[in-house]
Amino acid sequence: MSELVREVVIDASPSTIFPFLTESDQLVLWMGTEAEIEARPGGIHRVLAQGIHPAVGEYVEVIPNQKVVYTFGWDEPNHPIPAGSTEVEILLLPEGEKTRVRLTHRGLPEDAVADHTNGWDFYLNRLSIVASGGDAGPDTSAT
Repeated sequence: MSELVREVVIDASPSTIFPFLTESDQLVLWMGTEAEIEARPGGIHRVLAQGIHPAVGEYVEVIPNQKVVYTFGWDEPNHPIPAGSTEVEILLLPEGEKTRVRLTHRGLPEDAVADHTNGWDFYLNRLSIVASGGDAGPDTSAT
């Protein structure tokens, strides 16, 4: 199994970015068309990516304005990355007036790293737009 790490520096504080990771109505501004999330250990993390792909897991760790960890996978028949089978960690690292968002996705099959790298780049760009006060538009395909 492999892991990928992606980073983006966002012109916003950790306290501005954190709700975009932990509140359903804020999450769908940058990821998915529907979300059901309970940001507490053991709480559900369900996002309908691009309106068609259900990503499902549960929160493992939530430290306000610092860190979010949740399991992740696809709730689709015979998918090689089943619901909850991998782990996503998002760190919010203050850098002056900005925040470095470091996302680590662990437990991916080697042949899924490239696709998930493209997906996370797409979504981190969208997070940067909304957390800086912009509108990322509807969640459509990254390809």
